[in-house]
Amino acid sequence: MEQKKTAENLSARAAKTGPGKVAWWIGAGMILMAWALAEAWLIAPTERTMGIYQRIFYVHVPGAFTGFLAFFINFIASVIYLFRRSPRADAWAVASAEVGLAFLSINLITGPIWAKPVWGIWWTWDARLTLTLVLWVMYASYLLLRHLTPAGELQPRLAAALAVFFFFDTPIDYMAIRWWRTQHPQPVILGGPNAGMAPAMWVAFWAGWAAFLVWMVVLMRLRYRQARQRQRLDELRRAAALRAS
Repeated sequence: MEQKKTAENLSARAAKTGPGKVAWWIGAGMILMAWALAEAWLIAPTERTMGIYQRIFYVHVPGAFTGFLAFFINFIASVIYLFRRSPRADAWAVASAEVGLAFLSINLITGPIWAKPVWGIWWTWDARLTLTLVLWVMYASYLLLRHLTPAGELQPRLAAALAVFFFFDTPIDYMAIRWWRTQHPQPVILGGPNAGMAPAMWVAFWAGWAAFLVWMVVLMRLRYRQARQRQRLDELRRAAALRAS
């Protein structure tokens, strides 16, 4: 009887905090995405050297920045979990890692699409490219570890410790083109006075990043709620198993 009542409470809570409350975020994301596409493809001027392929920049760079931000949230949530053992922090950690990996995948997919016509090759083991790929592999392994490790207290502790360690590749990846001579283009965003863009290009970039940030919020909120429901169901199962024994 108690187990049934708890399950009903979980269903009621899920209904109250379901996708309906993020509907306006989804609407804002769609509007911003339409604006960003118009800015990138119709309004921003064509770059003289790279031509139309430069327009991938308006997806490629926001994808990386959004992924880095999500990994930073994962880092903060993991540190909080290690100190306070907060289930909420663990839920934010897994949500931010999954969403960050999705946006970093956009970055890794669009990079070679740009590189082939501009460099003549799909990939090179450049410092920036290699570190980004390593970052993707590390967070993919973080999520794989969470999936394969049995649920319990050890799983989130081990995942949090790895997340804290993995995050340090993020600032190194960001600074790679500043610290080393690489084939990857030099910084354009925060790159100094010689790395400026036309005003319309800046608008296209900020519009694209704003759209990605809104979608990051939407996806993280939905994934967080799913993780919290999973935690509560696991607690319910463990309580039922204890009563049965």
